[in-house]
Amino acid sequence: MGMIRNLFSSPIETLYRWQNKRFLWLLMAVAMGGLVIVAHSFFQIYLYMNPCEQCVYIRFAMLIMVFGSLIALINPKNLMLKLVGVIACFYGAIIGLLYSIKLNGIHRAVHGADDALFGVQGCSTDPHFPLGLPLAKWSPEWFKPTGDCGYDAPVVPLDASLDDIQKWFIDMYVQADGWYLIPSIRFINMAQACALAFALCLIILIIMVIVWGMKMAKEKRIMA
Repeated sequence: MGMIRNLFSSPIETLYRWQNKRFLWLLMAVAMGGLVIVAHSFFQIYLYMNPCEQCVYIRFAMLIMVFGSLIALINPKNLMLKLVGVIACFYGAIIGLLYSIKLNGIHRAVHGADDALFGVQGCSTDPHFPLGLPLAKWSPEWFKPTGDCGYDAPVVPLDASLDDIQKWFIDMYVQADGWYLIPSIRFINMAQACALAFALCLIILIIMVIVWGMKMAKEKRIMA
């Protein structure tokens, strides 16, 4: 309750203190890293949802944000460490949001009545990561596209033996014709959920940078 009261009584000072603490950066690292681990371990391995090209790009963007958060986490009060962390997090959030929007467009195209061919452009098994990083060769299980963009339903091998929980999840997503936050009503697909996550992080980063800049400008005026 004290934190909430401080936020309303002195928002700039409170937000400035928050960004100088490790908790905010740890939370972002855990959130983005957790999404990558869940996507790989649960949906890809356990539920046989093969990642598409845009999906592995989204993973890359999330890991960039994890990297940036961990850099800032070392010492949020250090100008250079925070600057590197903020730039990396901004970069990851922006490209991740763009990848998610593109994947959502593909999803709408392939699930539309006319199945527009233009919507499936940008989906191949030969990914090209920024800076030419050969991530698909270094770690194919995590970064090699094996699925089709927009078709995020389970593809179960014929010889697979499923446990009861596994079968329940797979049947649910198969009936929904793909991953949805609420499969029964097809509410928020995977691309939209990722876009929301990136957008939320981007808003938080923008607010923190604005507050950081305002605080530094105020301190300079006082010193002058």
